[in-house]
Amino acid sequence: MPKPQQPLRPLSPREQAVRGALLVLSALLLTLALNVTVVGHVRHLVAQQQLSDTFRSQAAEGIAPVSEGDFNDVLLPDGVPVGIIDIPKLGVHEVIVEGTDSEATQMGPGHRRDTSLPGQAGVSVIMGRAAGYGGPFGRIQELAPGDEFTITTGQGEHTFEVIGLRYAGDPSPPRLRAGESRVILTTARGVPYAPSGIARVDAELTSETQPAGVRQTRFATLPGAHQEMRGDTSMAWALVFALQFLVLVEVAAVWAYRNVGSRRTWIVFAPLTLLAGLWVTGEIVRLLPNLM
Repeated sequence: MPKPQQPLRPLSPREQAVRGALLVLSALLLTLALNVTVVGHVRHLVAQQQLSDTFRSQAAEGIAPVSEGDFNDVLLPDGVPVGIIDIPKLGVHEVIVEGTDSEATQMGPGHRRDTSLPGQAGVSVIMGRAAGYGGPFGRIQELAPGDEFTITTGQGEHTFEVIGLRYAGDPSPPRLRAGESRVILTTARGVPYAPSGIARVDAELTSETQPAGVRQTRFATLPGAHQEMRGDTSMAWALVFALQFLVLVEVAAVWAYRNVGSRRTWIVFAPLTLLAGLWVTGEIVRLLPNLM
């Protein structure tokens, strides 16, 4: 005869709290993966379309940025479009934004503020993500010496020829001579979403060099969040508010489940929980490396 099943022991308040915490943590991890991949790629595509429309409109009016300030000499905020990069070999067509912190590189490749714009005399650094948010620079390590690509700015279209790929510890190209221009494409290397280093592609300008615009930012004054493989902690306070909102939603959901019923609770609090999770994980992503 089969033995009768023992009735399940009700969970103690402590066990219920632990179970709830584990459920919330699991949901946050799942939402983080969703945010970085699916939601992040959609956000990137939408941002690129909006940035493209803005830049093309500015270029047609002759007011596209050619320095760190706009046509009124007002310092450009992070995330405004400053150029378009086309790499035919990789099928890359991306709007370049000003700034290289974690939030800016979610929208597209970022131009490091302390360097010249592409096509201008001097060195220009363009940083792009390898996997998340469209992963625009995920394949730049396939570029070989002699490959060409173009970058369009407010000063026209500029053609560059790749001269080499380098990793940490590799020698840098020779120092530029007066009037020469070079661009460095920078991204993360290693397993997608788990970078282990930095990859740089050096390319020299083969078209006419343009005069460099005024730069207010220098390397010494460049915020740490805009450097390679750095996260942005300046908005960490926003994560605290996001976590508080998530806790309030969960507490309200537990109360509603016990007093209103499961069906109504799911209808009301499922969207709120998803919204809170996306807010929390969005703030967490800002703390992660800007090239991931």
